[in-house]
Amino acid sequence: MRKLFVVLALLAAGSTMVFAGQWSGYISDEMCAKSGSKAAKASDWINPKAFESCAQKCVREGSPVVFVTEDNQILKLDSSSTKKARPHVGQRVKLTGTVENGTLKISKISALKMEDPAKYGSKDVEEHMHDHR
Repeated sequence: MRKLFVVLALLAAGSTMVFAGQWSGYISDEMCAKSGSKAAKASDWINPKAFESCAQKCVREGSPVVFVTEDNQILKLDSSSTKKARPHVGQRVKLTGTVENGTLKISKISALKMEDPAKYGSKDVEEHMHDHR
């Protein structure tokens, strides 16, 4: 009976995976992030000229704040992390924290420089980002 309890306790502990680390990516809103979710990398759909104003507008309209990794994975934020991330909506960031069950808890966050917007040419990406509406 004791062995069964130990095995069950280990299985229960293993079901809640917690990953600590450091990542770079983008603070976005959930609607914009989901509209670009088919891209291989976040930088494939994020236009530095339009991203900040678009993401901020969508957050003001009620879309939740999320973190998008460089490889375009979307992570939800816990409430304290949302408060830390809000000043960085629409920015590329470097952060440290933990991920548990797909939710990111930020311990430290700082802004990074965005990529060169010249690679986007005259394409109106902000308009494309709002195609999800």
